[in-house]
Amino acid sequence: MNFFIISGLSGSGKSIALNALEDMGYYCIDNLPAVLLPHFVKELLGESTPNSYHAAVSIDSRNRYFLESLSENLNQIEALGLNYKVIFLEAEESTLIKRFSETRRRHPLTDATTPLIEGIRLEKDLLTPLSTRSTKQIDTTTTTAHELRGMIRDFAGGMSKQGLSLLFQSFGFKHGAPLDADFVFDVRCLPNPYWKSGLRPLTGQDQAVIDYLKEQEQVPAMIQQIEQFLTSWLPHFVAEHRSYITVAIGCTGGRHRSVYIARQLADHFTSQPYNVQIRHRELS
Repeated sequence: MNFFIISGLSGSGKSIALNALEDMGYYCIDNLPAVLLPHFVKELLGESTPNSYHAAVSIDSRNRYFLESLSENLNQIEALGLNYKVIFLEAEESTLIKRFSETRRRHPLTDATTPLIEGIRLEKDLLTPLSTRSTKQIDTTTTTAHELRGMIRDFAGGMSKQGLSLLFQSFGFKHGAPLDADFVFDVRCLPNPYWKSGLRPLTGQDQAVIDYLKEQEQVPAMIQQIEQFLTSWLPHFVAEHRSYITVAIGCTGGRHRSVYIARQLADHFTSQPYNVQIRHRELS
C-alpha cells in the first residue's frame, strides 16, 4: 500500500498534486484534520483493505488548531507500521504573494490584523513538523501546473505500477461510436462470425467464435498491427502526463469481432506498465 501526505504552503500547488495522485487511482482526501490522521490510517490497515489500495491526504493550515498535535499524530501512524511518504510543496514568498494577488483568494491565516506576508511565515512555522519529515520537497516558484503534475506522477510512479489507465472498449457501429474514445479502430473489414451457422447467437467471448476468428489470417494480422501502433505511441501520451486513454474497437453489432479483439489487446497490454481495463458496451 502506498500512502502519501501532501502538505506545504498555501498557493504552492497542493491541490494540483493531490489531483495528480487521484488521476493515478489514489483515494484522496483534501484538508484532513491532523487529529484524524491516526484513525484514518487504522482503517486503511484493516483486514478489509487490499494491499493494492493506495491513498493520499492533504494536511494544511486551514485547520490550524489541529496542527498543534501534528508531531504526535505522525508518531502515532509510524507506530502503526505504515510506511508513509510526505511531499512538501513550497515557493518563494514573492511568488506566493503574486499568486494570491492574481487569484484574489484569501490566505487561510490572514485576517484584518494579519497581513499576507505574516500569514505565509506563520504557516511555515506551523507546518515545520511535516517539512522536516518530508520525503520529497518541491519548490514550485518557477514550476507550471503541468510540470508539477509530471513531478508527482514521476515520484509516485516509482512506487506504484499504476499509471496510465488504458481502457479497451468494444462497440457496434450500428449503435454509434463512443464519443469519449481517443482511438477508434474499425474492424468491420474482417470476416464476420454473424454469418456463420451456429455463431450468430454467440459472442466474442464464446470459444466457438474465438476459434473461428483465430483461423482467419486477417484477424491476427489486424491485432498485431494495432498492438504495434499502440506500443509506439502510448509512451508519448504518458510523457504528456495523460491519465486515461480509451481505445475503441468497433464492428457492426459489437458482439463478435470487436469483443474478441478488445480482449486480445487487453491481455497483451496487461503485462506492460498500464492499468488495463476492458468494457464490452453492447454486452453490458
